Amino acid sequence: MSLCLPSLFGQTSGYLTVGEPQKVVGKRNAAVQAKIPVVVKDGYHVNSNTPSEDYLIPLKLTWTGTGALEGGAVTYPKPGSEKYEFTEKPLSVYTGTFELLANFKVAANAAAGPGAVSGKLKYQACSSKACYPPKTVDVTVTYLVQ
Repeated sequence: MSLCLPSLFGQTSGYLTVGEPQKVVGKRNAAVQAKIPVVVKDGYHVNSNTPSEDYLIPLKLTWTGTGALEGGAVTYPKPGSEKYEFTEKPLSVYTGTFELLANFKVAANAAAGPGAVSGKLKYQACSSKACYPPKTVDVTVTYLVQ
């Protein structure tokens, strides 16, 4: 019950790199999940998907085309809470290596064979002293419907 999803390897945008996801294959109507590894450059953090301040830009993965897949809801890991020089209170952040989980359902009428899901991962990176303009990384996930 999986989908073939291997085409994110090495997608990078300054402070963040999206690694190669696990390969999964799925049948029609199957619920499938793709692990998407993310690495934040040492010395930096990115705001979580639920930043602690309204003015901070959240980490957000959105799908621009899902092909034979439905849904695409993303499960984000539990963020850390870190205090920095430029904030009065701790911020909700991700650092180091973590995974996003993309949840899909293979469409009932999906044609057998390969396809791709396209998306964009938007983030705002910061060091311990300042935050930088938001960036976006293209995410392409390939799949195989059995």
